[in-house]
Amino acid sequence: MTDLPPLLPRAPHGGPTSAPFGGMDFSVNSNPFGPNPSLLQAVQGADHAHYPDPAYSATRATLAAWHGVTPDELAISVGASDLLHRTARAFLPAGATLLSLHAPFGELARAAALQRAEIRVVNDVPDILPNGTRLVYVGHPHNPTGHALATDDLLNLAEQCEQAGALLILDEAYAPFLPELESPRHPKLLRLLSPGKAHGMVGARPAYAIAAPAVIQSLENLAPAWHVPAATEALLAALPGAQDFLRETLPVIRQSALELAAGLREFGEVQHHGTPYLTLNIGDAASVTHNLLKHRIKVRDCTSYGLPTHIRVSTRTGPENGALIHALRGVL
Repeated sequence: MTDLPPLLPRAPHGGPTSAPFGGMDFSVNSNPFGPNPSLLQAVQGADHAHYPDPAYSATRATLAAWHGVTPDELAISVGASDLLHRTARAFLPAGATLLSLHAPFGELARAAALQRAEIRVVNDVPDILPNGTRLVYVGHPHNPTGHALATDDLLNLAEQCEQAGALLILDEAYAPFLPELESPRHPKLLRLLSPGKAHGMVGARPAYAIAAPAVIQSLENLAPAWHVPAATEALLAALPGAQDFLRETLPVIRQSALELAAGLREFGEVQHHGTPYLTLNIGDAASVTHNLLKHRIKVRDCTSYGLPTHIRVSTRTGPENGALIHALRGVL
């Protein structure tokens, strides 16, 4: 039985306060104006009476044409978490190293631990990848810091991965919020996209990956039949034609986040790089998070990211942001 994966706790999504919550939730990095009406209509109109095409050929072709790639360079999924677990199983053998620029997404860290791999976190891109590195993870932009690498730096890192026999994972969960970001193409780069955040539909769990055909083939090999339900597939198929929602809401969100960052600076150092979320150095994140819950306000304790003095806050509407600032004054 020693060959079985170790028994590990779930990744701490939402931190220690991840129980169901009915107040003002600033801990979720999702479009506060969602759900996108066009995508919601697609989900509600999905065909639930029949099995979907197990290859999802039409949807993959639609998304591939939108991104300027071929269908064999694209795989769809329920949630980025599933794709990350499959990536770890396919490309991260026991004893190998996952190198993460800043703290990795919790699901990838758990997937690496299940593979009995080593996890190394760095704050700067090394000149040479450590021996045994097989996966490199970069948030584009990173959560919760908001940091992002320039296109040339990403290409240089992909070249390092090619020389080391590694694969670069570019997690673009929050890239739609920063339309100025560019994502390069490279045979050793896997783009991971989860549009539910930007469209306010995280509950539908839409996700897909873009990579070289051989990489996609390895990911598809680890997926069971019909692994994406009809509603999620319908959302992904409708995605290219549902971008007006982003053009209307993202400028409002960006301005709201700027105003929230300015308001929070009275409490401590704020790190904000244009994303809808920001971090605030509050001193004792666990205590502040706990006390805010008494006001029916939830923020993200960043202890699990290695930042025990920081909370992460994602902007909401103006009145809600004002309520957060008012509550912080009382708590502090």
